[in-house]
Amino acid sequence: MDKHEKHEAAGAPADAGLDERIDEALRESFPASDPPSWTLGPERHAAAAEAGDQGKVRIYGRPGNAAAYAIRDFLHRCDVPFEWVQLHDDAPAEPLCVFPDGTRMAAPTIRQITDKLGWFRNPSRTEYDLAIYGAGPAGLSAAVYAAADGLSTVLVERWALGGQAGSTSRIENYLGFDQGVSGAELAERARRQADKFGVEILLAREGRGAELQPGRGVGILEDGTRIVARASICATGVAYRCLGLPDENRFLGAGLYYGAGASEAPLTAGEHVFVVGGGNSAGQAAMHFAPRAQQVSIVIRDDSLRRTLSQYLLDRIEAAPNVEVLARTEVTALHGNGMLREITLRHNGSGTERRVPTRWLFVCIGGDPQTSWAESIGMVRDQSGYIVTGPDLPRGRLPGWPLDRDPYYLETSFPGVFAIGDVRHNAVRRCAAAVGEGAMAVAFVHRVLDGS
Repeated sequence: MDKHEKHEAAGAPADAGLDERIDEALRESFPASDPPSWTLGPERHAAAAEAGDQGKVRIYGRPGNAAAYAIRDFLHRCDVPFEWVQLHDDAPAEPLCVFPDGTRMAAPTIRQITDKLGWFRNPSRTEYDLAIYGAGPAGLSAAVYAAADGLSTVLVERWALGGQAGSTSRIENYLGFDQGVSGAELAERARRQADKFGVEILLAREGRGAELQPGRGVGILEDGTRIVARASICATGVAYRCLGLPDENRFLGAGLYYGAGASEAPLTAGEHVFVVGGGNSAGQAAMHFAPRAQQVSIVIRDDSLRRTLSQYLLDRIEAAPNVEVLARTEVTALHGNGMLREITLRHNGSGTERRVPTRWLFVCIGGDPQTSWAESIGMVRDQSGYIVTGPDLPRGRLPGWPLDRDPYYLETSFPGVFAIGDVRHNAVRRCAAAVGEGAMAVAFVHRVLDGS
């Protein structure tokens, strides 16, 4: 799966007049005296290719467009070079993607983009030794170790490689990367390893259910595709937690973003950015925005960051002149017409509220496990929905457990099905821990497949 390989056009814009409307909008958005060489027509794109820009996907659209943000976020996480071209407010509402070969796609879905890039595929086998669901650090690690050991392995990911770690601007405490590494780069390196060992990667495919029995598991994807495997690993991670405010969905991708938002950092130049959360992901996001933004405000309910943040991040935040911490504070309301314009902050000590103008609010307050499928089949979970594994399962004879042996460490209440990474009860939520669990789970998968 070579990301930089060219492919035939996956489709044409639905609107036959789109090219003309986009070109007209571009002419109005940029001075006619000095238009950028890549903004108008195929000839301009050809000139850009000669200038060495041929590898980039270009996204044209209005500011605050949620669909355009989803595309930027996906391409950033997949380590695909792209350029965002912001148009005036009277430009066509739908974003337009122009691919290196000149293909134009209006408001493409992620599925259509993966198709165009040549990444979308169907299972090539009727049965695999191992099926892994979720391609964060844990799932990628398991895939690399399993395939390196000779197991036929399929890796299914509903969005982009890297999981939540893939959106992190820089991981600085991961062993062996003394200068730090972005989540997207780490995921891309892991993808290349997995590809080298023969892992079959299915992107933009979401699991919706499962049929499990000893020695054979069937994962059912949203389009009805069935993945049959002798053993399975769940590494689906967590979904970003929301603020729980009225009309929150209305501003998603239009000023409100969940996670570190690494793809958006270049767009925040000279702006006032707010980051909600006191963990490392929030601290990393704040420091990623700080070199560009005029001011970064970290909003936390606690008295300080000292109990929740790694010391190296705490030192940097305290030393950054344009980063402030708003302690004992929370966001209580969002305001705007189509795009976020203001937020209401309440100080929990005094109870006072104030409205602050901003177009950038990033929420990094943890997440909820993606285990609705596990509930539907009766897999043991804790009260928060995390999957319970190994020694944390009920002691003594587990109801419904059909084997004479006890569940292995990382094994769920279903034989041959393992859970690793953030989705697991009592997991150590560190990138290195997730990678280690991926390797460990494969060792137990071998025992299951060997019948020992």
